[in-house]
Amino acid sequence: MFGGGAISWYSKKQPTVALSTMEAEYMVLSNTTHECLWIWELLTELGIPPNGSTLINVDNQAAIKFTENSQFHARSKHIDIHHHFIREHIASNEVSVQYCATENNLADIFTKALPKAKHEHFAKLLGMTRTT
Repeated sequence: MFGGGAISWYSKKQPTVALSTMEAEYMVLSNTTHECLWIWELLTELGIPPNGSTLINVDNQAAIKFTENSQFHARSKHIDIHHHFIREHIASNEVSVQYCATENNLADIFTKALPKAKHEHFAKLLGMTRTT
């Protein structure tokens, strides 16, 4: 979100198979971090350098814990090393993650069939307006 509206989003099939929801969310966090850093560079080139870290909302607490814990886990040894990219950028305070309850997750408007009221609520929060 920037200036009251969404400026970036995308949807694509994950190229790597995840064996759990935590792994899938962790992989998405890595991709989101890449996108955040690209936006940082764009804003900096436009003369609007970001101040502080970019907040990423996540609805999976296990994925958040995994970003904070760099210890080896037998359950996660198969996750490609490039997905651990996010830990480095959390440590350098470029991005931060916080829990967002599923019922408040704005990304659901792009990924799930929602009831009309929830869809309209999320559309409003994203800065999307109806023109009739």
